Amino acid sequence: MRYAPPGAFWQGGNCLVRCFAMALFRSPRFPAIQTSHRRWRRELIDANDGNVVFVRCEPSGANSPGKSSPVAHLFAYHQGVLIGGRHAVHMPSEWPHMSRPTLPSRREALRLGLYGFAGIGLSQLYRLRETLAATNPTDQRTAIILVWLRGGCSHLDTFDPKPLAPSDYRGPFRPIDTNVPGVVVSELLPRLATIADKYTLLRSVAHTGGGHPAGSLQILTGDPDAADKPKARYPDWMSIANRLRSDRVGPLPRYVTVNPVDQYDGFGIAGSTYLGPSAEPFRILGDPSLPTFEVPNIGLKSAADQTRLRSRVDVRASLDRLRRDIDQSGSMEALDRFESQAVGLLLDQQAQAAFDLTREPDAVRDRYGRNQWGQQCLMARRLVEAGVEVVTTEFDGPLCGRVQNWDDHSVNQHVFEALQFRMPTVDQAVSALIEDVYARGLDKRVLVVVTGEFGRTPRITHVASSGEGVASRPAGTVQPGRDHWPQANTMLFAGGGIRTGRVIGSTDARGEEVIERRASPEDFLATLYRHLGIDYERTSFPDHQGRPTPIINAGRAIPELGRTG
Repeated sequence: MRYAPPGAFWQGGNCLVRCFAMALFRSPRFPAIQTSHRRWRRELIDANDGNVVFVRCEPSGANSPGKSSPVAHLFAYHQGVLIGGRHAVHMPSEWPHMSRPTLPSRREALRLGLYGFAGIGLSQLYRLRETLAATNPTDQRTAIILVWLRGGCSHLDTFDPKPLAPSDYRGPFRPIDTNVPGVVVSELLPRLATIADKYTLLRSVAHTGGGHPAGSLQILTGDPDAADKPKARYPDWMSIANRLRSDRVGPLPRYVTVNPVDQYDGFGIAGSTYLGPSAEPFRILGDPSLPTFEVPNIGLKSAADQTRLRSRVDVRASLDRLRRDIDQSGSMEALDRFESQAVGLLLDQQAQAAFDLTREPDAVRDRYGRNQWGQQCLMARRLVEAGVEVVTTEFDGPLCGRVQNWDDHSVNQHVFEALQFRMPTVDQAVSALIEDVYARGLDKRVLVVVTGEFGRTPRITHVASSGEGVASRPAGTVQPGRDHWPQANTMLFAGGGIRTGRVIGSTDARGEEVIERRASPEDFLATLYRHLGIDYERTSFPDHQGRPTPIINAGRAIPELGRTG
């Protein structure tokens, strides 16, 4: 468990929790949470601000020899982040002991929290919060686009070719030079080869998750477990970023997923878990290249509809104040955020425009590719440009081939025919996205990442096909494939203010094992958190049992992928 330095709890940056806690201790009802002869802990939650105050009372002398009064230890969170260490407060010995400890009501707790500011008005509180946020503008402005290759892409046939490997390893595709001397990629990526100066390849990612669920959970959540499981037990990095940036107010969601990154054949590979539903993304489904595509619940058709909605929202707000006062589960917090987001999307023209691809010139849409993946990438660029901070988009479906993902086992599809089928679309969409990020001045704050859960086996397998289809021979026909390979994978990073045009790490001559600059999933996650201004070494969230759980246990941000200047 990691704690912030004790003094950090009392610094101005945490004044909301500090004054909240001070008011709690001043409350005449606070003695009621003592108990005699036993230690115990209770929680007080301010759902509006996401503050959690843990109070543990001990009988006199339990950990404080010579003291004559009970001791309260305070563990404080703000926006789900552990910001206070263990602080002892000695309570007056004349306070009565209670056999059944109770907490102040939520309404009283909120009132006491405001009272703790000794007369500071609510408008001043908001102004103070904005001032504190403005002291770290990078934390508010940086963004990430994740392009997820569900199923795992062959590193040997794309970004880590091995032309000198034996024929049963290297595959049929030749390497080609890029515009960076000494850096080569597969011939399947001619467009990306011309802009290699705008991205960096990390060729040394390795982990232990050999199944799709386990591999995905390691990369997206940092879960070290090598076994598959039905759903995530830790929140993914996207939900964590969404939760930590919840103070930022605007018409657009902070986290949007375009063709969601959340499932693999019924297994959950991502999710907010104990962060709650308010950290979940805004989901966009469907094919944005189709002329009939539209994002549901974005915009209203007429001024009369807008007036009607505003009137209904005002009425709902009055009724919900009553429900909010009695809510103890945090459900109203999530509902408030979702409703506020929904109203903003319905009424705000900026939000509506961000999702509207028809506002892009035809030449731009053509450059990305008039297909699902190309238009997903275009929407991702529009969203981060409009202020969305985390965008994920998944490349799967018919553009992958018969099994509609990157799982290129021989039984599924002919691995090389599948790559020939899908890589021109990937090459066009990703290169257009990277070029636009630079051309539109987003390259200092927007980091683009392209990866799947793992690489594929360097040694080519030959097994009978299980069915005919796109990039797959008739059933019973022996065809080549590559299986799961978590021991080595390549990730692409572009923009984000990083130094580009280089390769980090390497694998051996056959692409089987990392031999230089090994990077773990937690190193990858720490790198993303650093870009987003998140202190991954000191950030924790309470899990379902209330235990502080760090977002990173052992990983370290990759120095070569840090912002320059």
